Amino acid sequence: MLLRRIARPLFASWFLSEGVDALRRPAAHVAVARGAVERLDASVPRGALGGALDAYRHPSDAQLATVVRVHGGATALAALLLATGRAPRVAALTLAALTLPLAAADAPASRKERRALSEQDKQERRTRFLRGLTLTGGALIAAADTAGRPSVRWRVEHARATRAATAKAAAAAATAAASKKAASKKIADAVH
Repeated sequence: MLLRRIARPLFASWFLSEGVDALRRPAAHVAVARGAVERLDASVPRGALGGALDAYRHPSDAQLATVVRVHGGATALAALLLATGRAPRVAALTLAALTLPLAAADAPASRKERRALSEQDKQERRTRFLRGLTLTGGALIAAADTAGRPSVRWRVEHARATRAATAKAAAAAATAAASKKAASKKIADAVH
């Protein structure tokens, strides 16, 4: 459909732009990631999950830059796949999974944290949060798009219904054949 050919690349353009930007210039993305890691560090108690997170509480800027670049590369790749129509449902679901943590990183701050933020910072964070949620929702809708073909669920239900109808018809035919045979035998017995 023409609409999908136009809409998918348009939708993927933001993801592609952000992914490439994270690959080429990770510093700004690292600053946002650092804030998210610090908020997570403050909200998750030490020793949580058996201490599995304790080793990751204070990553270096180089480590965060690597994570940002990998995330950016994955986002750009998924956006390219969606834009070109290659595995669009998988690509869209991947974009949703990659974008949700970005929205979570910009989730509304606690009262104490809000007091420390300037009005401009609050507005920027709110904008990034809502954009992340919106794009996650859009990616989920794109992932659910079957391009006019029936979904797997419908195909399974249809196959089951067809199989049941075929079995019922076969049973009815067998019953009818048995009844016809019995009637023929009864007539033959009556004649002899």
